[in-house]
Formats: sequence, structure tokens, C-alpha cells
Amino acid sequence: MNTHDPDRRRLLMSTAGLAALPLAGAVAEGSTPMSSEPESASNRDTPTDAEITPAIIAAAERLAGIEFTDAERKTIAATVAEQIDLFAMRVDAGAMPNELAPALVFRALPPGRGLDLATSTGDPDRLPADPGPLPADDETIAFSTVERLAGWMRRGDLTSERLTRIYLDRIERLDPKLECMITVTADRAVQQAKQADSDRKAGIDRGPLQGIPYGAKDIIDVEGIPATWGATPFRDRIGTTTATVIEKLDAAGAVMLGKTAVGALAYGDIWFGGRTNNPWNLEQGSSGSSAGSASGTVGGLMAFALGTETLGSIVSPSMRCGATGLRPTFGRVSRAGAMSLCWSLDKIGPICRSVNDTGIVLDTINGYDPRDASSVGVPFAHDPDEGVAGLRIGWNPAWFENANPADRLAIDHLREAGCELVRVTLPDLPYDALLLTLFAEAAAAFESLTRSDDDDALKWQAPQAWPNSFRKAWFIPAVEAVQADRVRRQAMDMMADVMDRVDALATPAFAANLLLITNATGHPTLVQPVAFDGGSPHGFTLIGRLFDEGTLCRLGRELERRFDVADRHPEL
Repeated sequence: MNTHDPDRRRLLMSTAGLAALPLAGAVAEGSTPMSSEPESASNRDTPTDAEITPAIIAAAERLAGIEFTDAERKTIAATVAEQIDLFAMRVDAGAMPNELAPALVFRALPPGRGLDLATSTGDPDRLPADPGPLPADDETIAFSTVERLAGWMRRGDLTSERLTRIYLDRIERLDPKLECMITVTADRAVQQAKQADSDRKAGIDRGPLQGIPYGAKDIIDVEGIPATWGATPFRDRIGTTTATVIEKLDAAGAVMLGKTAVGALAYGDIWFGGRTNNPWNLEQGSSGSSAGSASGTVGGLMAFALGTETLGSIVSPSMRCGATGLRPTFGRVSRAGAMSLCWSLDKIGPICRSVNDTGIVLDTINGYDPRDASSVGVPFAHDPDEGVAGLRIGWNPAWFENANPADRLAIDHLREAGCELVRVTLPDLPYDALLLTLFAEAAAAFESLTRSDDDDALKWQAPQAWPNSFRKAWFIPAVEAVQADRVRRQAMDMMADVMDRVDALATPAFAANLLLITNATGHPTLVQPVAFDGGSPHGFTLIGRLFDEGTLCRLGRELERRFDVADRHPEL
């Protein structure tokens, strides 16, 4: 699309009057788009009432999914230029920075509902008394859990500097196969590791993540370090601020190894440098968009990583690569300093190699942040020793009809562990309408790419890729966007009723549209490997009550113990 072509622009603007939201701009502060300056009011060819004909209105009706009479079209054509002028005035004001959120703020907890946690006590940071002996070889150390690594450090068997250099060496040797890193911050990492070791010698204990090396998805800013968003137009972008999650990890003494690969603008596993690969099958992409975070963690290039999710970006690569990923309740973790794709859906969460590790990381990055309007302050509780007997698990046999045998075995394991299985059904609602919120907000976040044609520089240009999705979103009627939000309220009320009866839901991957539903409602999700088919990992899904991630950790830990596959790792 070229908005500098007067005829095409007239058609776009006339259609937008009926069939699209007025959308916000998206070039981030400090970034340099490849486009020229936007047209000003003085040089723009603004349509007049006479140029908007009833025939144009009739064409726009087909895009909006509505039909008017000839008389109604004439009236609209005679007056719609006033509406078009409102769009033009907003565009002339200039592009808005990506981090500028809309005035309307989404809250996951429905009105009139209070927190109802099945797990409300326990310290997620409590480590096992004995991590076992330190392995003799670096590879085994590299694939160890955060719990064990932290235990060996506290016992004095392992230094952060040694562990950091182990991971940096593996990144140098193996990243050409995985393509999971965009930027490696080796000097910063070694400096942080030495500081963590120095603090420990001085008797300063910053918690279980002190000295633990990790990767941060490359849509998360660190001041002075590239944050490319995986996209060609932003490949030279440098962070001008530091994200709250990074500040929290810095305060905890964690060591950032660098920025992990992200599918361009948080979609898929294709970025400007190539495709991030599945450590179990290098001929296969890792899925995304937290592609490098899942691939690098499972490949033993870092102890854990930060991922983000709008619609599956933690869940999907964790499933593909065999990671354990925890998508927190919407609002639990601040997104300040991270690229915005969809302000009312984006979440940040941990991707790890064990369930307890996800709890340790979540406890560190959890908490209210005034920099994020959607942020809330809810304590996180998780007792690593608490069992699951008596917990009510919602499921539906229909979800398992074509499932992997391991999915059905997971249900059996939960029953054997003392859980009560409760059959639940989801009412028939137009859930797919929830996608309109994602498309509209994403197109708003990256309006400048579409207007400037810089979207043509993105590596992935398939019909389902962002460039086409952004363009199509301009023809979402504002009325339909509002109606989609009302469907979202219906989904929230539905999930509240369902979760009143159970403590968690257990489901195969991507069953019953629950990925879309729970991303829209803000419910937390844990995914974990439970089996290997032909050498490829297979994951299972647990969905919890709002802000009740501790219960998911209890259930996930039970499945982890019974399936006994979490310690398997690929040979690279």
C-alpha cells in the first residue's frame, strides 16, 4: 500500500470512514524508520464531499459486512468527509511511540469477582536442601535446572563466572545451528557474573537467580543494547530505556547473556537473520514468536529465558522445542520497556527446563509497576513440596478424541495423584471474533510500517504474515471492534463460571480454542513436555485460575515427576 498515491489514498480514506478504526502510529522512540516524512495538511490531497460517491460507499459496505439503501449512501457520501478529516488531523499530528498505550486498560478480573486462589501460601524461592553433586562435565552443568545451579553456587561448588563462560562458549559453537541469538552481550554478562560471585563472597544473597545466566527476547529493551524486534526496519534500533523485568533480574543478580531471536514483530520464528531452529530437529523451525528463548533454553545455551505471548508465543515454541513455559495472568508481570504488539493481550513470562524453575523466575519478575497501566500487584505463592490431592481438574473427553496417548495418560496421572476430575463444557460463543482485537491493536501499533511501505522489508511476506494482516485490519469496522470487545466480556464471564467449579483445566495443546479464549481472558497457562514421539517432544497444557500460577506449578510438578522426561536434552 502506498498512501502517497492520491487516488489510492482517497479510496483508503473513504473506506476507512465506514470500515476501519482510526489507528495509532507505531515508530518507537529512538528508532529511525526508512520511510519519508508523512504528508502534511498543506500537501495532502484531501477528498471532498463531491469525491466520495455513493458507489464508493457501496464498495465499502462489502468490506464492512453491512448494506445500506441508495438514499442512505447518498447521505453518507455527502457527510463522510468530516469523519475523514478527523483521521487526517490525527495523522498530521505525527506518529506515536510504540510504548504509548490506549486510554482504555484491560483488567483480567471481571467486575464483582475477587481472587479465589487454590494455592495461597508457600515460598517459590525455596531451594532443595541438597542439589546433589556437581557434574564433572560442562555439558551436564549447562543442561541443569536453575534450582540445581543455584544450589551448587550457594554451596560454593560453582561460580557464576564459570557457568557464564560455559554458556557463552556453547552460544559461540551452537548458535550457528540454532540461530537463537540476535545479540550476545558477552562483556556485560561476564561483568555481571563477577559481581554476583563477589557479592556472594561478601555474604550478599540476592535470591536463587543470583549468578544465573539467561536470555531476553529481543523485543525487551536494555538501554544501550540493540533491541531489533527481529524485523529488518528495526535491525539497527538501540534500546533507550531498560525494561522493568530486566531491572528486576539485575537486582536479583541474574546474568543476561544477550537477546534471543524473535520472529519479526513477535510472530513466528523467521527474523531478519534467518530462521530459529528446533534443537531436536534442526530441519524444523522452533515456532514462535519466543523462538530463540525456547530453542536456546532447550539447547542448553542458557539456564532460562524470558518470552512474551500475545496469542501462543510462549505456548507454541515451548511445545515445539520441549521447554516448560509459564504464561502468567495478564497484568501480573510488567511489560514496560517491551515492544507492544497488542496492549490488551501482551504478557511476559519464563521459559525454563523445569516447573519449579518457572516459579522461581516468575516470583522475581512479578509485581505492580506504575510504568505499565495494566500492571497489578498480586503476590505469587508456590510451595515446591505441596501435593495435588483434592484439587479439582476440569476436562472434557471431546478435547482428547484425537489427542496423543500421552495426553490421556496425563489425565490418568492426575486422577491417580488424588485429583478430582470434573467434566466441563464451554458454551458456544463467537470466540473467533476475539481475533479482531489482536488485528486492530497490532495494526495500530505498527501503522507507520504500513503507511510508509516499510512493511515490504519484512522477511516473511506470506498472506498470513504481518504485512497483509496489518493492511486488512484497516478495514475492520470500528463497530465490529467494539462488538469483539463485548464478546471478550462474555468469554471472561464464561471462564469465571467454569473456574468457579475447578482449580485448573487440563487439555491437549491447542484444544477447544482455549489458546485464543484464555489469552483474551488473561488466564495463566503452563505447558510442559510429557512425551517424545519419534524423537520430538510432545507437550501438555494446564490452565489456571486468574493469578493462581502456584496451583499450575503444583500440578505441573506432579506430571513432571510421573512422566520423567524433563531431564532429556538434545544432542547438538
